[in-house]
Amino acid sequence: QPASKAKNFCKAHAKALRMVFWGLLGAAYLCYFIVACWLNFQRALALVVITAVVIFFVCWSLFKKYCGAKVLILLSPLRKFNSCSLQAAPCLVTWLSLDTAKNPEQLISLAGFCVLVLFLFAFSKHHSAVSWRAVFWGLGLEFLIGLFILRTTPGIQAFQWLGDQVQVFLGYTKAGSGFVFGTTLIEDVFAFQSLPIIVFFSCVMSILYYLGVMQWLILKISWILQVSMATTPTETLSVAGNIFVGQTEAPLLIRPYLADMTHSEIHAVMAGGFSTIAGSVMGAYISFGIDASSLIAASVMAAPCALAMSKLVYPEVEESKFKGKESGFFPPREERNILEAASNGAAASVGLVANIAANLIAFLAVLEFINAALRWFGEMVEIKDLSFQMICSYVLMPIAFLMGADWADSPLVAELLGIKIFLNEFVAYQQLATYKKNRLSGLEEWNEGRKQWISVRRAESITTFALCGFANLSSIGIMLGGLTSMVPHRKSELASIVLRALLTGICVSMLNSCLAGLLYVPTEMGDCVNILSTANFTSTNYAIYTCCKQLFSRWVCSRETGRLWSYAILPGD
Repeated sequence: QPASKAKNFCKAHAKALRMVFWGLLGAAYLCYFIVACWLNFQRALALVVITAVVIFFVCWSLFKKYCGAKVLILLSPLRKFNSCSLQAAPCLVTWLSLDTAKNPEQLISLAGFCVLVLFLFAFSKHHSAVSWRAVFWGLGLEFLIGLFILRTTPGIQAFQWLGDQVQVFLGYTKAGSGFVFGTTLIEDVFAFQSLPIIVFFSCVMSILYYLGVMQWLILKISWILQVSMATTPTETLSVAGNIFVGQTEAPLLIRPYLADMTHSEIHAVMAGGFSTIAGSVMGAYISFGIDASSLIAASVMAAPCALAMSKLVYPEVEESKFKGKESGFFPPREERNILEAASNGAAASVGLVANIAANLIAFLAVLEFINAALRWFGEMVEIKDLSFQMICSYVLMPIAFLMGADWADSPLVAELLGIKIFLNEFVAYQQLATYKKNRLSGLEEWNEGRKQWISVRRAESITTFALCGFANLSSIGIMLGGLTSMVPHRKSELASIVLRALLTGICVSMLNSCLAGLLYVPTEMGDCVNILSTANFTSTNYAIYTCCKQLFSRWVCSRETGRLWSYAILPGD
């Protein structure tokens, strides 16, 4: 019969038909790409970038597949840690000397970076067994990523564009939440404004996992980390996954191997979970008004740093069963089609949304109770306005200053650090967003002796990096609960490792912020003459505030200079 003949023909020539199909599809896309670039290249720039990235990784995959061991031979210089580090160190010192000469305050962030690394080394489980190759290559990768993102024009523009696209993408949430809750609620009420973004993002991530996009991307990142740092594929794969998913989802990528992993590998898995944030909650932070490009950069930079610091705090002293093996395991998907994947992703986010909402209610209520109790105790000894935030601002202020925040901003940065560590980063980012809104709305910097916003010059960027991580006390239960459910017989081992992993995660976020402070270059305000000539002085505006402040400081400086000249000319006066 015709149907059976057609079926047999397709089976017999399946390979040729696939090649024809992909050839026609590639030709159609090539025509579309050429037309799009010819009509408006600027508009098609995003398409060019996406196409170039895909082509690069496809070519690299083919190269790796057909050349095999030759890839490792080509990358053999990466394995010569001693010679590479000796050659790179003088170049790095020279560059830092020239760079910090323009902005000496960057040296504070550099000092903070060194102090944190030495602090973690002091808490190392086995000092003599530290793999310095993993440590220095991890920190080197973090530095190179940060340098590309924060200093180079292509990196700044690429991540700014990526952040803008993420914001536009998350804006589509309003179509669904507005239909369900109405436009008034999604504009005025936090729960209906930010939490639906998590539902939408979870749905999209589930679709990308079903299509295999996320697995492909995670494998590429984990391969780069594994080759350069000589870490095992299981721990590397989990840490790479943490860039996109949360602390309990990433270990699912290596679930069959958890039972046989060494203590050092388990520590790396935990530290990676504490050091990063999930893509779903990142969307919620962006909706607060937090800079999207900084959040994405912090999450990417945290992966190599977490792996490096994990090998510093808990070095490998056992023989891993997975050393030298390929990292290619992903649990099979249960969905039968893309619609089921989208539905499952949205349904899975309900528990996360409920958990976040419950935690916010509980933590904010507990914080208010603690502050009320502290105020009551403080009034007994004539200490006014004693609060949890005030205690954190004093205790953690030196750390905030070492990260690179100005001394005036350090109390507020320290306050946010305390909230992040002892409560959670969700509450801290919400408070940071409030400070940012106060600044943008033009409120006075000081009100009754208290700062109402953080300086955009350095502190706001540094704080965004410092808060980017799940490393807080409440996450200990989440981490232990997730891993214990996968390997219940290792519960006691997990409990003995988790505190070191938490400390590592806290310090990784701070190291990221130190690097942001070291590489941060203040942007110019713009032409203040044009801003002031077109300004509406009946409304508050941060640009007007900054220009007036600059104008006043220049006027004072010119007066002081004129006075010094008069003293020099008329010494008898």
